[in-house]
Amino acid sequence: MTVQELIEILQGVEDKEREVVVSMDEEGNGFRPVHQIDANSLFDPTENEVGIETLTPELREQGYCEEDLGCGTPCIVIW
Repeated sequence: MTVQELIEILQGVEDKEREVVVSMDEEGNGFRPVHQIDANSLFDPTENEVGIETLTPELREQGYCEEDLGCGTPCIVIW
């Protein structure tokens, strides 16, 4: 799914106060509320891993460095 596809789906929702939840696995064996969205990530489909796209001052403050940068396709991560 792309950001544009997600935007189109969300724009069609009449009740803008609906809770947003995310499935815990592909089979829908549990669900949790979304508590964070990260737009500074890269997705590596060969490893099924997500890494940091750009080091921000906040990430550096948390102890991240250049070695923590990921590789792959820019993505949005919903936690």
